[in-house]
Amino acid sequence: MQAQILQILQVQDYQQEIARGAEVLSAGKLVVLPTETSYAVAALVSHAEARNALRDLRPSPRSKPLTLHVARPSDALAYLGELNDFARRVIKKLWPGPIGLIFEVPPLRRKEVADRLGVAEAELYDGPNITLRCPDHPVFFDVASKLNGPLALTAPPGGAAKVTDLDGQILDRVEMILDAGETRFSKPSTLVKVQKNSYDMVRPGVYDRRIIDRLLKTTILFVCSGNTCRSPMAEAIAKRYLAEKLQVGGEELEQKGIYVTSAGASALPGARATPQAAEAVRDMGLDLSHHRSRSLTVELIHQADVVYTMGRGHAQAVAALVPAAADKVVPLDPEHDIEDPIGGDPALYVNIANQLKTLIEQRLKETTP
Repeated sequence: MQAQILQILQVQDYQQEIARGAEVLSAGKLVVLPTETSYAVAALVSHAEARNALRDLRPSPRSKPLTLHVARPSDALAYLGELNDFARRVIKKLWPGPIGLIFEVPPLRRKEVADRLGVAEAELYDGPNITLRCPDHPVFFDVASKLNGPLALTAPPGGAAKVTDLDGQILDRVEMILDAGETRFSKPSTLVKVQKNSYDMVRPGVYDRRIIDRLLKTTILFVCSGNTCRSPMAEAIAKRYLAEKLQVGGEELEQKGIYVTSAGASALPGARATPQAAEAVRDMGLDLSHHRSRSLTVELIHQADVVYTMGRGHAQAVAALVPAAADKVVPLDPEHDIEDPIGGDPALYVNIANQLKTLIEQRLKETTP
């Protein structure tokens, strides 16, 4: 008998079905969950019956260690040894996302983790190394966050962007399938080995080295609605402030590892800054003539160390795209939404620009190098 397939985003009671999926996994059964790269069969690692059933479906040798999948980046700390600043930064900047991270774990910690999960060390560790994933998919997050322990996932060879890509062997052996539509990416996840102060690319995938290097920079993102007024002015003001603070030219900021950008929660890509916004910051010695609007995306949010929003609605837009990013979303003005000057006279734009300058200097004074 084939598994029940739930169109999880269309069910009458989403939370109830998510809880049922978590209960099925806790009982040692297999469930197909979506990630950002593929549909995959999931099993609770601490349940021996589930682990064995999952291994029977794995295309790789049964002896290959499991990859632990966690709901939140912070959950990974329970399976690792002491981390240095670089390793913590890698976790913070690359997760959740389509990337597996390999860490070396000291012997005592390996034994402690294996004992706690009730598994042999060889099932989790390849020598001293463990591989972990923190997928960026709301359905995976909602199910995994209800479980007491990590999941192991296995996808068909070549992946499965849609539930219909799963073969009959999988459909016959799982209890339920949570169908959330086609996955965001068609490539496999990237695999990276975290070293002391650098990383090695083990397997290219959704992220290449250029993207990873960009993600590991200190990135500041300003978000408004259309990315033609408030956030472009904020971006330009912040760049100038940081360049002066570091005593470099604005074009040298990225060489110093700092990237400042902006986006709009409802932007039409490619639009110029409004003439009034350009004029308002021109009086500050800033130039918006090369600005073109861009839409807020999942990738931009992941890339950012901090997301400064102009209003509560923009913070909600960020959280809707990446729920796990809530802890790095900061209202630029903690007391009030910053007024949208669209349709206003030049004096309003100047007033908003001056307000942004004061707020940005306050925010960045203590939080940047």
